[in-house]
Amino acid sequence: MFLTLIAVFVAGIGGAGLAMALRFTFRGRLPAWITPLFAGGAMIAATISTEYTWFSSQTDNLPEGMEVIVTRERAAWWQPWTYIRPYNDGFIALDRASLRMNDALPDVQLVNLYVYGRWAAITEVPMAVDCAASRQLTLIDLPDLSAETLGPDAGWVGLGPEDPLRAALCS
Repeated sequence: MFLTLIAVFVAGIGGAGLAMALRFTFRGRLPAWITPLFAGGAMIAATISTEYTWFSSQTDNLPEGMEVIVTRERAAWWQPWTYIRPYNDGFIALDRASLRMNDALPDVQLVNLYVYGRWAAITEVPMAVDCAASRQLTLIDLPDLSAETLGPDAGWVGLGPEDPLRAALCS
């Protein structure tokens, strides 16, 4: 966030400098109010640019074996341009390198999901996915992964036929 703030300030200074150079070039025939107009416009353009490039910069830097399975688009009334083209401000990535099987339950796959959000810390969520029974279980509070812990009363949640986690692991 700090680097984005610095980039916005630098863009504002650049925009004001451009306006001042134009005023000098045209020997003062341009009004003085274009300087803050250019500065503000450059700052808004820099902010919009960082919003729209955040997702691609994050996904380009994902380690080998990470796959984006869900994206979250955002549109807000205070950002009217987002109604024309919403931007991604979060996503969930599946770490295929962490995929492992549970010997006690051969149909259950254990995998780590990573939740990315703009202006938020990355959150790791260990998951158990039972493709045969079409269900999932978050393993955050489970200390061991025995057959008793992952039994029917463990709090499994059903996976729908169009669920992205099911599509990524069970196809």
